[in-house]
Amino acid sequence: MTMQFFDAEATARLTPFPVLVDALAQACLEAARGEIASPARLVVPLNQGGIMLAMPAAARDLAIHKLVTVCPANRARTLPTIHGHVSVCDPDSGEALFALDGPTVTGRRTAAVTLLAMRTFLQVAPREILLIGTGTQASHHVRALAAVYPEARVIVRGSADARAQAFCAEHGNDIDVRVQEGDSIPETVDAVITLTTSTVPVYDEPARLGRLIVGVGAFTPEMAEIGPVTLQGSALCVDDAAGARHEAGDFIQAGIDWGRVTALADALVARGGARVGERDEGSAGSAGTMPVVFKSVGCAAWDLAACRVARAAVL
Repeated sequence: MTMQFFDAEATARLTPFPVLVDALAQACLEAARGEIASPARLVVPLNQGGIMLAMPAAARDLAIHKLVTVCPANRARTLPTIHGHVSVCDPDSGEALFALDGPTVTGRRTAAVTLLAMRTFLQVAPREILLIGTGTQASHHVRALAAVYPEARVIVRGSADARAQAFCAEHGNDIDVRVQEGDSIPETVDAVITLTTSTVPVYDEPARLGRLIVGVGAFTPEMAEIGPVTLQGSALCVDDAAGARHEAGDFIQAGIDWGRVTALADALVARGGARVGERDEGSAGSAGTMPVVFKSVGCAAWDLAACRVARAAVL
């Protein structure tokens, strides 16, 4: 039997954000209990500074392998920087079931992890969100926010005003999205999501109770989007505790005490097992008395969650 391969558009259709967020909550708890095997990614060098990344994961019901290449020189070739796919197989027989577009899976599950953090740490649904960055991952986040928080307003800050304007024009039909006016961040912003590859902090404001900061873009020790002023006054949480120690450049460069850092699974457990989207106002997972910085680095267990959602639609 020929294995089905779903391109980027089909992969997006098969992984709707509301369902994906719930699947990620389940996978987060399973991974913390050791029920999903998700080893550290294997990195293989390619020509011209490129890399190949291999990321397998397996649970009792499904096994996946994401294989992607990242080739910065492709910009000069007018080709996408990232290529790849996620193959899905039966964990009993090893039979190949189907394959999804790798960059799309990565983008959507990363945005869905951000939504899971927002639902976990914000007391109420966000009304105003600041995105710092205008790249591919920012686009995935706008689509995710539009799917789950359609009434929210999204403010965008880019490296250049023209880029921010173009980004807003592209996504204006999805949600209320507009360019940030001036340098100061409105007090009404409930969440800030950083989506850059900066090596210096792009957000370093004093921590504010009720404003969640989500760091997404920095994924190497040399990168840092969130500065020490914000980190020092905040409770710190990560999606993958093991990966964060090697990849969360914001935390690494600030020299934070890792004893302060908790895992997202701990916050979900503290909420008493409530389903994603429900509230347990007395739990530690609903923000508590300290502002929260959530750092997302990703792992193959989150890709497996996305493949579970797709499988339900495919098989």
